[in-house]
Amino acid sequence: MRNLQIDRKYLPLLVTISLFIGLYAFGIVQYRGFGSPQVFFNLLIDNAFLLITSIGMTFVILSGGIDLSVGAVIAFTTVFSAYMLEELGLSPAIVIPTVLLCGVALGAVMGAIIHFFKVQPFIVTLAGMFFARGMCFVISTDAITISNPFYRAVALFRIPLFGKSFISINVVIVLVVLLAALYLAHLTRFGRTVYAIGGNEQSALLMGLPVARTKILVYTLNGFCSALAGVVFSIYMLSGYGLYTNGLELDAIASVVIGGTMLTGGVGYVIGTVFGVLIQGLIQTIIMFQGTLNSWWTKIVIGLLTLVFIGLQSVFSAQSRTRKAAARRRDTAPVADADPVVAARQ
Repeated sequence: MRNLQIDRKYLPLLVTISLFIGLYAFGIVQYRGFGSPQVFFNLLIDNAFLLITSIGMTFVILSGGIDLSVGAVIAFTTVFSAYMLEELGLSPAIVIPTVLLCGVALGAVMGAIIHFFKVQPFIVTLAGMFFARGMCFVISTDAITISNPFYRAVALFRIPLFGKSFISINVVIVLVVLLAALYLAHLTRFGRTVYAIGGNEQSALLMGLPVARTKILVYTLNGFCSALAGVVFSIYMLSGYGLYTNGLELDAIASVVIGGTMLTGGVGYVIGTVFGVLIQGLIQTIIMFQGTLNSWWTKIVIGLLTLVFIGLQSVFSAQSRTRKAAARRRDTAPVADADPVVAARQ
């Protein structure tokens, strides 16, 4: 029977998946048309940019850090892309790699400052947020509409599925990013090192793991994901504006927490973050189907869910510490009992 027991480390993830299934079942029972496959695919289409940046945020939080710059980086990417496309007349083949490199560079700089100067990630990424958001308005104080044929063609392109259902190119990008993230997190030395740093950075150093390189790469990866999310959002909105995605970093952090990743680092799963984002989208969809509630109720519910999951994390952490302490006592007790001299001294 012991083999049938669920490992406790999977409990937060199972709670998240169960919550998603419960909410989805509620929507199907409560609202006509909610069970349409397109409703589910729309969750992916409408939240593609949040999924991408939340996946990057997962690695940051797993390493024990935080990144407050992601929403500003997405906004900067949209503005800079629109400016290069519309004002400078550059090709998307130049624009897209350029904005991705900007995200990578900003992430790498923040990661290097965090590690080598021992500055708290909260402070460094807050400065990165102000820098990126400020650069938006240096480029343009107004919204810039994107009329580039390539961007418009990608935005309007639909991939047909069964029946009348479809997905967009942005969903395909999300799936590629998700598969790459799962591979990095669970099948590479980089992923194992991220978990080790989040669990105990000093222990990771003593084991000879490349802590400095990994921490910088984590923020570099997150910068890339934020910039890629900005490209996806540019295609979704077909415009760039400095006030886009204001506060999105909090949505990303909430998605990671609801997905079962510990804010203290070292414990969590990328797939949990995906369900965390989908739960946010599902709550918003339910409110839309309901029709009488203000859309701000989405934020209220997500805030409450985040508090609940933080509480669950605290409970699981306390139980884990208790079990480890009990295991240490059991391991040391037989040694003392086996040696009469040691027992007498004690």
